[in-house]
Amino acid sequence: MFSSDDDTDHGVVLAILFGVVAAIIGLVIGLGIYKTHVPKPAAMANVEVVEADGASVKVVDGIVKFYFATAKADIAAGANEALVEVVKMGAAGKSVRVSGFHDATGDLAKNQELAKQRAIAVRDTLVALGVAEDKIELVKPEAMTGTGSNAEARRVEVVVVQ
Repeated sequence: MFSSDDDTDHGVVLAILFGVVAAIIGLVIGLGIYKTHVPKPAAMANVEVVEADGASVKVVDGIVKFYFATAKADIAAGANEALVEVVKMGAAGKSVRVSGFHDATGDLAKNQELAKQRAIAVRDTLVALGVAEDKIELVKPEAMTGTGSNAEARRVEVVVVQ
């Protein structure tokens, strides 16, 4: 019923089909290996630097948080390292939001002015590191709400706006 030419044709078709299936399986396995061994894009690593006077800087979930000593606007050591990814994103054209916070103790007007001065100090650091000033938005100082401590309230947050 079948000639030897038919057997040859079927063998060629099966060989091609087997080759295609093997190539697809190899591609899937190769992509799986590639994805597990390629470094992820640089994400903002969680970082914390604390100074003796209570000033500190932390990076948590992409938010850079500067904490300040009572009645001071001095930026903690480690600011440049904590802002590396923010600076990269700012240089790429993303906007950066700088928000100042203050605690609820003492004179409200003085607290708001100090929060503003802290935010300006952080903005100036960003500009010195290469972020264009027109890409930085300063947000009006806010009082801390909720269950945070006064030390937690004395902060400036830096967020890249998507």
